[in-house]
Amino acid sequence: MATVVHPPGGAPAVKTGRLRAWINKRLPVEEFIANQLTGYYAPKNFNIWYFFGSLALLVLVIQLLTGIFLTMFYKPGEATAFDSVEFIMREVEWGWLIRYMHSTGASFFFIVVYLHMFRALLYGSYKAPRELLWIIGMLVYLALMAEAFFGYVLPWGNMSFWGAQVIVNLFGTIPVIGPGLVEWIRGDYGIADATLNRFFALHVVAVPLALLLLVMLHLVALRRTGSNNPDGIEIKEKLGPDGKPLDGIPFHPYYTVKDVVGVGVFLVFYAIVVFFVPEFGGLFLETPNFEPANPMSTPEHIAPVWYFTPYYAILRAVPDQRLGALLMLLSVLAFLFLPWLDRSKVKSVRYRGWMFRTALTVFAISFVALGYLGLQPAEGVYVVLARIFTVLYFAFFLLMPIYTRLDPVKPVPERVTYHAHA
Repeated sequence: MATVVHPPGGAPAVKTGRLRAWINKRLPVEEFIANQLTGYYAPKNFNIWYFFGSLALLVLVIQLLTGIFLTMFYKPGEATAFDSVEFIMREVEWGWLIRYMHSTGASFFFIVVYLHMFRALLYGSYKAPRELLWIIGMLVYLALMAEAFFGYVLPWGNMSFWGAQVIVNLFGTIPVIGPGLVEWIRGDYGIADATLNRFFALHVVAVPLALLLLVMLHLVALRRTGSNNPDGIEIKEKLGPDGKPLDGIPFHPYYTVKDVVGVGVFLVFYAIVVFFVPEFGGLFLETPNFEPANPMSTPEHIAPVWYFTPYYAILRAVPDQRLGALLMLLSVLAFLFLPWLDRSKVKSVRYRGWMFRTALTVFAISFVALGYLGLQPAEGVYVVLARIFTVLYFAFFLLMPIYTRLDPVKPVPERVTYHAHA
């Protein structure tokens, strides 16, 4: 009787193959990988600006994981919130690290998102056929702002308390329904225990679910339209004999390897801040927030975290509170209309003229300047400068249909420009 001899590792390989086939028959893992990674063709001329999308996903994961651990020890309540955060910092093993990772992650999340948005402005990633992709991305940004605000209140420090007081009272400027809406948001006649409990529920459950759904829709829309590139050329319009884009390469392994490098560099800066400067000079964690909330003690200067300060500066630039609140709202919502405000025939800044480049530069300077002014007292020259930069900020959007139509543009090449490394 003949004896069958299996080569080394033969039997386990067969079992592994059967297991893989069994899984794929019930859950198309390999099909998903083929469609979304190895079979997804991205433009071959991506540059450093295209790291920030994957970095945003990374920070989202960090925030979710650290947030889960923090909720294990955090106790929402007017009498318990601040003490529970102190307990996490002083008594829970490695609790200080988890808390600092979460607070630093919030700021890094906005840094990455702002750079991601600026790249879209540079290369016209909001223009057709990516209008819906841009709108979903802006909804992600709005959900992120809500999540950050609710999370900012939870430590129940003195700045958290007074910051919540200012922001919640803004809803009172809405005609007719304002006062009732403020009371409904607070759940009480003032910022108190009920407010903290509902903000905790929104921060931990409601907004993260909405955020994850929007991120998923953003990625689905991205796969549908394909990624934009620094030249603003649609690579799907020029296909090879095999039906694949001539100017595209598989996302995996080419860009996944590059993203790993970007992640490594990002984590170095992230670790430096977490371990050495978690407060970052009061920008990431303000000094008054290390004091318990006290309705009888107003901080010398009330200001939100740095990523909200551009809009806060716009709010304070106008003497009338209702008009200021309206302008602050419009300053965020204006981004949603960019696909229709931009009348240029080209997408990328590479082929636009001096008008758009000047407008984008002034807008970027205005945004940064407003961010700085939002941290300063609302008095004297700071108010005057805030009004000037507010006008320049809105001019970018209001005048866009004019200067993008008149702007002289350069001829766009038929193929993407790509220079391989030597």
